[in-house]
Amino acid sequence: MKEAQILRDPSLVMDFTSILHKLGEDYSREGLVKTPARAAKALEFLTQGYSQNPKEFLTSALFDEDYSEMVIVKDIELFSMCEHHLLPFFGKAHVAYIPQGKIVGLSKIPRLVDVFARRLQVQERLTTEILNCLDETLKPHGAAVVIEARHMCMMMRGVQKQNSLTTTSAFTGVFRNFETRNEFLNLLNSRH
Repeated sequence: MKEAQILRDPSLVMDFTSILHKLGEDYSREGLVKTPARAAKALEFLTQGYSQNPKEFLTSALFDEDYSEMVIVKDIELFSMCEHHLLPFFGKAHVAYIPQGKIVGLSKIPRLVDVFARRLQVQERLTTEILNCLDETLKPHGAAVVIEARHMCMMMRGVQKQNSLTTTSAFTGVFRNFETRNEFLNLLNSRH
């Protein structure tokens, strides 16, 4: 969403003004005058995934291809918002699938991650939403998703653990087999 665009919900500006007031801030001071509008625009941008259809991203670039080996897109940067505290979490997603007659344009996989990440989330659900959409749309032999993320709700508040990293994974099809899963995980660990 571009800065100049009108907010989808102008009442968000009033809500942020009210929050500033309840915090005891003078929302009319120079540094805060435009903060409610900027915060509302930022929140709309960070949650734009609600207005996007992830399956459309994938189906817009599906191709018939006789390739049946593992395809991995790793180290996909992701930023999301914890639905419990409205604080960011960020990290990397690693997505793999083994085609069954159809491949997808590689840029669509990071777009798929972004669609689901740009919603209020928990990491566990984010992992399975990406996996399920990929699996249902491509109908591959199997799919795998691993997400590694740092959560500001754990770092800035609560337990305040600065070096904690949360890893989640989900697998379908042939990735549930020990050998295939290990091949995927070994390829993730290779940094070449």
